Amino acid sequence: MLKTGIRDALGRWVPGAVGALYIAGVSAAAGPAQLAAGGDAAAAGTVSVPLLVFAAASLTDVLEEVDRAFTARTHIEVRASYAASSVLAKQIEAGAPADVFFSADLAWVDYVEKRGLVKAGSRRDLLSNSLVLIAPADSPVRLKIAPRFDLVSALGGGRLATGDPDSVPVGKYARAALTQLGVWDSVAARLVRAENVRAALEYVARGEAALGIVYRTDAQAEKRVRIVDTFPADTHPPITYPAVVTVGARAQAPQFVEFLASAEARQIFTRYGFTPLR
Repeated sequence: MLKTGIRDALGRWVPGAVGALYIAGVSAAAGPAQLAAGGDAAAAGTVSVPLLVFAAASLTDVLEEVDRAFTARTHIEVRASYAASSVLAKQIEAGAPADVFFSADLAWVDYVEKRGLVKAGSRRDLLSNSLVLIAPADSPVRLKIAPRFDLVSALGGGRLATGDPDSVPVGKYARAALTQLGVWDSVAARLVRAENVRAALEYVARGEAALGIVYRTDAQAEKRVRIVDTFPADTHPPITYPAVVTVGARAQAPQFVEFLASAEARQIFTRYGFTPLR
């Protein structure tokens, strides 16, 4: 079988399309002069190629600010790639050169850990979140989440958007909650299985889905939707965001994970609606 891919600036093998996207992103962030600086940058205490963080889509807004704070403090540049945690885990398994994996659930970190792709002892459980039912901002829907609540009638002729429950964390949490509440079977065929939580949010924001199930932090970031109600925490597994350093990571990656647990980062996460874990 032909092995396709490219080498990154540190000589690491990056397979297929993942490699092309990675190198293009790093080049855009760093620029030719910075990539060429190599040893000079290292001697000055900076990283010539940004640390690459694979992060759950729900972290898109907050992590941009956290990354800037980390860079201001350490002079280490960070670049993030956002997608569903399932997609990112599979890319890491395929050889994508992420330095840090910041997932929206425990299962996908377990997945890469069991395959020997993370550094032992580097895992930190950092954040929690809430699961909410949303509607377009101008929707008249009013609904109280409770056992056997009438979600089907609330949908009318529309559909329910959330992440694909077979792989995407928000969809897995949503299926668990709806199953616990006794309504999953009545709405499963009406599901829009989005590729990640931000895609599910967009379906509702554009009015293409009557209702959606996303994280509270995503709903708060989008003015075109409103929160109908919050799922009780005991209807689904705890929503936990762990971060881990990969086996191929550069020496500065553990420093970034430690910063994610710092008081400065916790303040930023809290401002965006996340609950830092102690």
